[in-house]
Amino acid sequence: MFVEMNGGEILVKITVSGPPGSGTSTLVERLVDAYSWVSLNGGDVFRNEAKNRGLTVGQFSDLCKNDLEVDKSLDNMLKNEIDNPQGAEVIESRLSGWWAYLMEVDCLRVWVNVSPEECARRIQNREGGVYEDQLILSQKRQIDDKERYRILYDIDLDDMSPYSLIIDADNIGADGVFSIVQSKIRE
Repeated sequence: MFVEMNGGEILVKITVSGPPGSGTSTLVERLVDAYSWVSLNGGDVFRNEAKNRGLTVGQFSDLCKNDLEVDKSLDNMLKNEIDNPQGAEVIESRLSGWWAYLMEVDCLRVWVNVSPEECARRIQNREGGVYEDQLILSQKRQIDDKERYRILYDIDLDDMSPYSLIIDADNIGADGVFSIVQSKIRE
């Protein structure tokens, strides 16, 4: 279904989405390593654009909140990659599954979900800081992002209907998440 052959070559397109701290970047790294695929990470696109503008990620995030056209231009880059048959096999961003769904791209659309508490714990392990502070920041970011996507695109991030595979990763490590996705790819 999601994998097709083209002259002996496996062609696949997978989108990976989830809240910050859910493990999407780790999943993408595992897919790239296991299958020698190319990936595009929406977070990397965001960070690179911030750097190109001489801004911190926080400053650039504030700019995106105030100038929605900036967000739209970054999303258009991701949409173009999703629609490109010769593009990256794995595309990771919060909205990549939605874009593939709305553009009717036949692909595996993965959502990796974790609770706000697990997000905060994982972010704290990765970046340090106090758990309670990370929980507050994580929840605020998710609320802000949900509102921005609703305003920009009328997308409800709580609506999981675009996703062909939803993984609750609160109690599953990176190996377990990868194994679930690998099984789905092989179907």
